[in-house]
Amino acid sequence: MKLLEGKVALITGATRGIGRAIAEKYAQQGAHVAFTYRSSAGLAEEVEAALSAYGITAKGYQADAGNMAAVQAVVDDIIARHGRIDIIVNNAGITGDNLLLRMSEEQWNTVIQTNLNSVFFTTKAALKTMLKQRSGSFINISSVVGVQGNAGQANYAASKAGMIGFTKSLAKEVGSRGIRANSIAPGFIATEMTDAIPEKELESWLTGIPLKRPGQPSEVADLCVFLGSDMSTYITGQVLNVDGGMIMA
Repeated sequence: MKLLEGKVALITGATRGIGRAIAEKYAQQGAHVAFTYRSSAGLAEEVEAALSAYGITAKGYQADAGNMAAVQAVVDDIIARHGRIDIIVNNAGITGDNLLLRMSEEQWNTVIQTNLNSVFFTTKAALKTMLKQRSGSFINISSVVGVQGNAGQANYAASKAGMIGFTKSLAKEVGSRGIRANSIAPGFIATEMTDAIPEKELESWLTGIPLKRPGQPSEVADLCVFLGSDMSTYITGQVLNVDGGMIMA
């Protein structure tokens, strides 16, 4: 029996990196996967084909996760197709790094809109259906930067910390209806974005990681499978770090 057999999941921002790894693990574990992407239709078709090979239904939606109407349309179509929605993975995210004194209003607003407002929009769009089902799992991809902050990333840190507060509040609101909400805080994960980091800076990062290596997107995805499955039905309101020991409470 696959861990997510027959479940219906929506993953925002899933054509590359962590989002794509989550989508692939979900398909492997039997979930029907819907995902959003912003611009690359060709890449989305490639992801659809890769996921469908696992014998599940997969559909990509070109939609801005930071736009309420667009997100609502996506969720409505998923429910029309499947009659339910079981898992939301809020993964869509961008950076717009700058020192605070140099950070523009646009840099601030764009990051907050994509990273934090999208979580509100997607959650609100799916919540009514989950309340009727009396089941569901929200998994919000935050960051260790949202836990401890980082110089030059005030906008990103605020968006990811806001996601954690949102998750805990949601967990308290909907727990009585069998709905769970948890955050994952990845640390230094090897993706297309980190490939561009200079070697000296990479070595500096690794020095602060007890496991002495970057994490892999699949290692974040494994935790997403667990939190979306019935193996985690008594876990809610938590922030779970996938960071090689970078942050220890």
